[in-house]
Amino acid sequence: MPQTSVVFSSILGPSCSGQVQPGMGERGSGASSSGDLVFQEGRLISGSLEALMEHLVPTVDYYPDRTYIFTFLLSSRVFIPPHDLLARVGQICLEQRQQLETGSEKAKLKSFSAKIVQLLKEWTEAFPYDFQDEKAMAELKAITHRVTQCDEENGTVKKAIAQMTQSLLLSLAARNQLQELREKLRSPAMDKGSVLKAKPPATQKDILGVCCDPLVLAQQLTHIELERVSSIHPEDLMQIVSHMDSRDKHRCRGDLTKTYSLEAYDNWFNCLSMLVATEVCRVVKKKHRTRMLEFFIDVARECFNIGNFNSMMAIISGMNLSPVARLKKTWSKVKTAKFDVLEHHMDPSSNFCNYRTALQGATQRSQMANSSREKIVIPVFNLFVKDIYFLHKIHTNHLPNGHVNFKKFWEISRQIHEFMTWTQVECPFEKDKKIQNYLLTAPIYSEEALFIASFESEGPENHMEKDSWKTLRTTLLNRA
Repeated sequence: MPQTSVVFSSILGPSCSGQVQPGMGERGSGASSSGDLVFQEGRLISGSLEALMEHLVPTVDYYPDRTYIFTFLLSSRVFIPPHDLLARVGQICLEQRQQLETGSEKAKLKSFSAKIVQLLKEWTEAFPYDFQDEKAMAELKAITHRVTQCDEENGTVKKAIAQMTQSLLLSLAARNQLQELREKLRSPAMDKGSVLKAKPPATQKDILGVCCDPLVLAQQLTHIELERVSSIHPEDLMQIVSHMDSRDKHRCRGDLTKTYSLEAYDNWFNCLSMLVATEVCRVVKKKHRTRMLEFFIDVARECFNIGNFNSMMAIISGMNLSPVARLKKTWSKVKTAKFDVLEHHMDPSSNFCNYRTALQGATQRSQMANSSREKIVIPVFNLFVKDIYFLHKIHTNHLPNGHVNFKKFWEISRQIHEFMTWTQVECPFEKDKKIQNYLLTAPIYSEEALFIASFESEGPENHMEKDSWKTLRTTLLNRA
């Protein structure tokens, strides 16, 4: 991923660097009371889990850097469930309150309470799903009840808590409604248990009958991408790490099923690839298949120009599927110069070096952009997942002294910040419901059906293909 630091502005604010900020106060002597935090050039790089939790909680004279709040809340779930962390935060708050009540700083209770509410507000806004758990909600109520007692005179803290709670409940309700809606609309198009009729009726539409402009189709694909990716949240991405340690290292992709948002976005890539293959293989005449291939090459190129690398990769993957790639007579008629350029950008050698260079260029363009169109960056999601995966695998969670390797989690958090920034871009293109409906609901051939259509268009050329064709025909006869 590009090394340019991009801040998740809606959560972190405009001036968050991950370093100790002047004027923010210090916790104790700049570390935890046990001295279990290690800083390097003002940046926290390691600490015991207990010390990191203490560093999260404000005091009368200290409020944690907002980047630290986000990074620790995001990464802590690798070590402790959110409801347990919230319980520990509540204990630390209670201990500090008791010290203030018995000491000479009782007048500062109100200020301390306001800081605790601010911390909880940032937590509920950044990670509302942490509070879907009944235990977490119970802990939240317990903490807010205690801090409310510190401001019984004018009720300022109580009012802030009420607003925070209302916003949290609305956020949870909105997410649940969105997930329920998407479950209802979920397409069963990827059913591989059935073999479709290889050739469609002459009256059945294809993509060119719905949209023949590559730029317009690329824009509608970008609409769908941004809509789908916007439902992914930081904690969803952190599950790639938090559920990984107990799994085999080769099963990274399987972790995407841990949340519906990740699974749905991953499935969208697969569906788009299969749709491209279907649109090509279902065409009867070679001349029209050639036109279809050239059309999708142009669509992929427009996606690249927009910054929609995920759709571009899905289209290229679809054209590289065996049922499409084997159509040599069709490909011989295609002007492949544009396709060769696209494949160069997605060349997997040197860890996708060419793609990463293009992504970095799109990122820099986005940072300096004056329009929403220039801000669009949609990375190849599977490569982003693998980057997080290998970053987690290469660096240990704990250092030899038992400290949490917080330097590692700064970097994971930075990459997730960057990804989340890209997901917040508002799509500048006008939505075309007709085109999007086709892209999302058009029938998709199963793998078997793709091969059948492919062999019917261009017969098998070698012994392996002849055996495959014979097996498929036998399967069809047995199912008839």
